[in-house]
Amino acid sequence: MSSSMHTIMRPRIFMGLMLAAAILAHPAAAQQLNAYPDLPPPEAVVAALKNSPEALAAQAGIQVGEAVNRRLQAGEHEFNLRVAGQRRTVNPSERYREWDVMLERPIRLPGKAAIDGKLGQTEMARTQTVYGDVLHETGRSLLKAWFSWGRERTTAQQWEEQVGLLQKEADIVARRVRAGDAPRLESDLAEAMVAQAESALLQARLREQVAANDLAQRFPAISLPKVQAAATPVPLEQGLEYWREEILRHNHELGVARSESMLGRLQAERASADRTPDPTVGMHMAGERDGAEHLVGLHVSVPFPGGARSARTDEQRALAEMAAQREAAVLRKVTAEAVNTFAAAQAAYGGWQSAQAAAERIARSAELMSRAYALGEMGLSEVLTARRQALEGNLAAALARLDAAETRYRLMLDAHQLWPLDEDEEDADHAHL
Repeated sequence: MSSSMHTIMRPRIFMGLMLAAAILAHPAAAQQLNAYPDLPPPEAVVAALKNSPEALAAQAGIQVGEAVNRRLQAGEHEFNLRVAGQRRTVNPSERYREWDVMLERPIRLPGKAAIDGKLGQTEMARTQTVYGDVLHETGRSLLKAWFSWGRERTTAQQWEEQVGLLQKEADIVARRVRAGDAPRLESDLAEAMVAQAESALLQARLREQVAANDLAQRFPAISLPKVQAAATPVPLEQGLEYWREEILRHNHELGVARSESMLGRLQAERASADRTPDPTVGMHMAGERDGAEHLVGLHVSVPFPGGARSARTDEQRALAEMAAQREAAVLRKVTAEAVNTFAAAQAAYGGWQSAQAAAERIARSAELMSRAYALGEMGLSEVLTARRQALEGNLAAALARLDAAETRYRLMLDAHQLWPLDEDEEDADHAHL
């Protein structure tokens, strides 16, 4: 090898080693490079999810939560300034101008301020968890739309192959008819089968285009590939307990329900604290008899609590109980979904194995029957029936492969092991702390 080639290769080798070191140091980078080939690129997915209208609305909700936190930290009480002027008449010859200035403010009791601080922090954490839940639900929608398009694309491809195979059969029939080895009726039957397959192909392409349009309109950042990648399904390595724990640990919907339950308890505690009214403290200054007399004073006023405060406490306690029961319901729902998704992933993988094995056997049988017909050893109707069965078998296997992939990806998405969206969850966890 020439010295010039050595000079060129050394930087490339160095860059390769640096890239490998970076991947080993950062597992997330390795995950990016080893992205799933039958899914959109992770960076496109993140852009599609975070720029969706639902996610942008949830981001605005985070700003609302921050504003609510600042408001609760500051408190609702404000200073109140009152200025008054008056004229005093003692007798027709004695008239005096007088004035009065008062500055007062209700004082939030220390216990209430602490509760308001917790309320603000919990509300801010809730909005961040809502944002994570929106990303997750939007990811579910993206996954569903992606595989809906994939199924329609696969169906169209299967019909396209079927049209080609039936056209070959029709050509064989035409040659046999010209040679006098087959009746004209068989040629008409073969052409009719080709026409039916072409009609089914046109309908499949229409459904594919509709699915593609739906995906493009809802997720503009996702580009559809010209060639649909087909990955071999992978079985689940971990059992039900692992996946259930992972899904429950990362589930945002459950996190939102828990935040709302916490808010309910804090609001009930706040209402109970409000049964003791906040005092109002003020200072006033006055000038009387044209300034001959000056007054300076302090005053404190405390309202007498009525039945409304007790009713408010009972109301908030009932609302807190409602939120707690909703949390329990969401926990049951999420647990059931985790169990069902795991079962669906396992069943889909087994279904794909069976469908794939059956499709291969049927395809071999159809090919042998086609050869037998070309040699005049079998009737056309049996061959066409075998071709139709082969199409159904291949299509069933292809759709089963997509089902197995989608259910596994759905399980991974629910466990936050599919797309890099965990930084939002970490932000919410820090907010809880």
